[in-house]
Amino acid sequence: MTATPSSRRYSPDLTPPWKRSTPPPEVPAERDLVVEEVTTGFCGAVLRCEKTAEGLTVTLEDRHRKVRVFPMTPGGFLLDGRPVTLVRPGAGTARGPAVPARTASGSVAVPGARARVALPSRIYVEGRHDAELVERVWGDDLRIEGVVVEYLEGIDDLPAIVREFAPEPGRRLGVLVDHLVPGSKESRIAEQAAGEHVLVVGHPYIDVWAAVKPSSVGIAAWPEVPRGEEWKLGVCRRLGWPADTRDAWRRILASVDSFRDLDPALLGRVEELIDFVTATP
Repeated sequence: MTATPSSRRYSPDLTPPWKRSTPPPEVPAERDLVVEEVTTGFCGAVLRCEKTAEGLTVTLEDRHRKVRVFPMTPGGFLLDGRPVTLVRPGAGTARGPAVPARTASGSVAVPGARARVALPSRIYVEGRHDAELVERVWGDDLRIEGVVVEYLEGIDDLPAIVREFAPEPGRRLGVLVDHLVPGSKESRIAEQAAGEHVLVVGHPYIDVWAAVKPSSVGIAAWPEVPRGEEWKLGVCRRLGWPADTRDAWRRILASVDSFRDLDPALLGRVEELIDFVTATP
């Protein structure tokens, strides 16, 4: 008997095969895997998975150390921009090649993230070396946040520079100053420049070179240089380095791989500036 159209058997899913979507791949929620939750846009590294009365949950930590818990729903996360279903480690398919979980600053890495359009807010630092050191450690974070760092070649004219910048809500200015200690010339300038939308912070060292840990550079300590002697050349002389400050700086910068190579007196101040200029008005 020839089958009539009404007697043919169909799959319960009447969607043509070429229109059927492929289920998102399952990825084990291993610690430090960086994903983005699709409904909130929260991006963070996996801390743990837990079984609750409502089902499986995953705890994520973002670059600001904020922690949130999400249900492990099918296709509920993005990995490198593609939807995935997180599963408990050992329960899913093998994940792709390992990627760094943290940036040089210690923040959660976001593989494949594009740089944001630059914010109106800015961070100013004193000199080229300051800018290069900030870029080396915080560069990934700054690009994701859309923060531009510029150097001033000194801060003697900082109050005028701030007035020209015209800070306002949504257009903040953060300034990093060398040798910001009570009673110094730098502290007096900082007081004149500071304002509601301007944050001036600094480290105690006469130059940002000294904010790099001596052990990272391979020296016992940064040498004492008498007042009145050019500090960088004095350092080179006492360490037996050639009297070439550019070459010396290349050596110092090359010794910095992450935040662990910097003194906390600088680390905290840079993080403070990033938080200030990226704060929601």
